[in-house]
Amino acid sequence: MTTSDADTIYSGGCQCGAVRFQASRLGRPSICHCRMCQKQFGGFFGPLVTADKAHLTWTRGQPTLFRSSKKIKRGFCEKCGTPLTYQHADGVELAIGAFDHPEFFEPKIQVNHDKRLPWIEHIFDAPPYSSPETEAQFAAVESFQHPDHDTETWPPEDDT
Repeated sequence: MTTSDADTIYSGGCQCGAVRFQASRLGRPSICHCRMCQKQFGGFFGPLVTADKAHLTWTRGQPTLFRSSKKIKRGFCEKCGTPLTYQHADGVELAIGAFDHPEFFEPKIQVNHDKRLPWIEHIFDAPPYSSPETEAQFAAVESFQHPDHDTETWPPEDDT
């Protein structure tokens, strides 16, 4: 995907559901290897897609902003810490993992490639691991995460 269909509206939000958004006219999906993106995402790189501010609506809450450098502000959910935005003078980029359907945003370029971790080129050469014990543990997990779709209210009323 290099640009989104102008009529398609994509939704997403944070893990706890306190911040939700809708966006259209999305641009280039990428991953950034800079150290600030590694720290923001707590991962090996930052997956982002460019967004048009005029076609980005915060439908529940707003991200809290952290000024990570002189020119960059990074948005996150104040309640759960989910990374949401990378904001600069030219616009905003949204965290791909925050979308309800991140599979729509395959990264097309790598930014700051020279800053990547030295072993990143070989990470998927590691063998997959699975066992009946770990599969049972994951099957038993009760998620309190907001579902991957918009909800009228959140959190749901407690059933207990």
